[in-house]
Amino acid sequence: MKIHDLAPAPGSKRPRRRVGRGIAGKGGKTAGRGMKGQKARGKVPVNFEGGQMPLHMRVPKLKGFKNPFRIEYQAVNLDTVEATGLDTVTPADLHARGLVHKGALVKVLGRGELTRAVHVTAHGFSKSAEAAITGAGGTVEVLPLPWGDRRPPASGNQFTNR
Repeated sequence: MKIHDLAPAPGSKRPRRRVGRGIAGKGGKTAGRGMKGQKARGKVPVNFEGGQMPLHMRVPKLKGFKNPFRIEYQAVNLDTVEATGLDTVTPADLHARGLVHKGALVKVLGRGELTRAVHVTAHGFSKSAEAAITGAGGTVEVLPLPWGDRRPPASGNQFTNR
């Protein structure tokens, strides 16, 4: 069987009803729209509610929460650090090799293995990455975040004494 042999079953395809073609046949005169009114005369959108504020405009949008204290890191794994071949790895070295964006906060993650001692400087380390670097005889140095600590003060409720 080929695609040109396919055809609908006999009697399953019926011609569409042509309404509004005179009063002689079925669907003449008002063409199934009833008597007068807006729906008999023009196009009415499906979601039209008679001038009332539509549902899609009544429902609030853009719900959710955007954490202002979120820190976006660029992840670099141990196999990438190993592949650089450097004894000291900094975010500037990684940027020079095209591995991170300029000025990115770099976090070293623990995928891969280190076979030599490397001094790694980054903004963050996973526990497994830190353990692997120190286990291979290397050292880790955590850089401070460029804006410091942005969290609100931890001392009680800040709105009580006004």
